[in-house]
Amino acid sequence: MPAHEFTLEDLKRILREGAGADDGVDLDGDIVDTDFESLGYESLAMLETGGRIEREFGVTLDDDTVTDAKTPRELIEAVNALLVPARIG
Repeated sequence: MPAHEFTLEDLKRILREGAGADDGVDLDGDIVDTDFESLGYESLAMLETGGRIEREFGVTLDDDTVTDAKTPRELIEAVNALLVPARIG
């Protein structure tokens, strides 16, 4: 079980490791409310990202959770919602 919550920095690292970063996108900018599509991440890249999150953080994300999250904020909140029950139990 991870010792911390899933953060924007975790997401940026996983996005870079799994799908790379589009040359025209600065992931170090204020991207928390930017659509993944605008950041250059399509559904396949997001599914890969979801798989990496699952392995690293020990959660199970269904495909809809990953593809329905339109922004980094939405995905981070979804992952953290799964981490909270694991920390309590």
